[in-house]
Amino acid sequence: MTAEEQTSEGHHTIPMEGEDITSKKDGGVLKLVKREGTGADFPMTGDKVFVHYVGTLLDGTPFDSSRDRGEKFSFELGKGQVIKAWDIGVATMKEGELCQLICGPEYAYGSAGSPPKIPPNATLVFEVELFDFRGEDLTEDEDGGIIRRIITRGHGYAKPNEGASVEVSFEGTCEGRVFDERELKFEIGDGDSLCLPAGVEKAIMAMEEGEEALFYIKPKYGFGDAGNTKYNIPGGALLQYKIKLTAFEKAKESWEMNASEKLEQSVVVKEKGTQYFKEGKFNQASVQYKRIVSWLENESALSEEEENKAKALRLAAHLNLAMCYLKLKEPNQALENCNKALELDKSSEKALFRRGEALSGMKEFDKARDDFQRVVQLYPSNKAAKSQMVLCQKQIREQHDKDKRTYANMFQKFAARDSKQASEKVKSKEHGDDMEIESGNKEAESDAKA
Repeated sequence: MTAEEQTSEGHHTIPMEGEDITSKKDGGVLKLVKREGTGADFPMTGDKVFVHYVGTLLDGTPFDSSRDRGEKFSFELGKGQVIKAWDIGVATMKEGELCQLICGPEYAYGSAGSPPKIPPNATLVFEVELFDFRGEDLTEDEDGGIIRRIITRGHGYAKPNEGASVEVSFEGTCEGRVFDERELKFEIGDGDSLCLPAGVEKAIMAMEEGEEALFYIKPKYGFGDAGNTKYNIPGGALLQYKIKLTAFEKAKESWEMNASEKLEQSVVVKEKGTQYFKEGKFNQASVQYKRIVSWLENESALSEEEENKAKALRLAAHLNLAMCYLKLKEPNQALENCNKALELDKSSEKALFRRGEALSGMKEFDKARDDFQRVVQLYPSNKAAKSQMVLCQKQIREQHDKDKRTYANMFQKFAARDSKQASEKVKSKEHGDDMEIESGNKEAESDAKA
């Protein structure tokens, strides 16, 4: 039933008034402001908005209310999570605003309605109050480190992946000052070499082609506590980037490549990782080596020649990952990759040596010494392993001496405590005997008087 039909039947008690806010100007969504909001900002696509609402039919019959439930309703604007009229209407509201939205069926539940409360072709009336809105958190931990506010939506559903070739234009600001403004074409993963913080690459990987958005980046995903001298950014600074993703070409995923392509790409990214390592960019290097592992670890469709090549690449990737993690002071990760390398080559000199280094970093000096000793047995000319053996032995002795002192002090403390407790018991007993003698004397005196 249309609004006109409702009117003719006498069920229309709410006047059809308000501003037409549809792009087509077809009268499908009418907005009437009942209380003005504050500030100059409006919610953007992707923002999480928090509202209260009361929904009625045109005759005033209520069908839903968040106020009755006593809990604000939230949704992501412009993502199709609510009826079209809401995505259109709430986008025009300011914080604190209260308005009425009259929503035609084509912007609500259409010809089907939503039985039993909403009939077919129903025009709906919502009173909506906007309390708050905030950008979309793009971080895995949802720690607010990268917040996106979409200015212009992109098209399609694809997004850049690791290794994708992207074309972007951007403007970076800090405390209101523009510090970086460029147009770039680069591969995701190479951002550091272009002086782009990690948060920018993470932001781009969340974008659709043609999208333009604002990103608010905390220090953890920006230039950290060290800041950036090139751009005169102080440590701990908050960054804002306005980014437009003009175009991109995704890197092939593992399942999109045949065995030969995986081998070819592994050689390419190995060289890229090695270059990063030489430049001291160990995080970026590790990303490249991880790609080799992900491509080749479970690849089975290989000839014997290809299998040998893949094994050599995987071994190199794990060894290089171990070295990256040692440089990054992450011995546990280094140990894991050494163990995987040794599964491929149980007598690998580098794997045994680096595992020894990782174990030393974990203060497992006995196990580290065993690995260095194994290296010396297999490769007697390895002087570094001999030096590490001596160093481990020294660390073991120092730890042993420290333990002796600790235990000696501990036992002395226990002995002193026990001695003190024994002394207190004796005193307590003697005091108790005195009390008994005194009590006995008083009883004797009492008997004598009796």
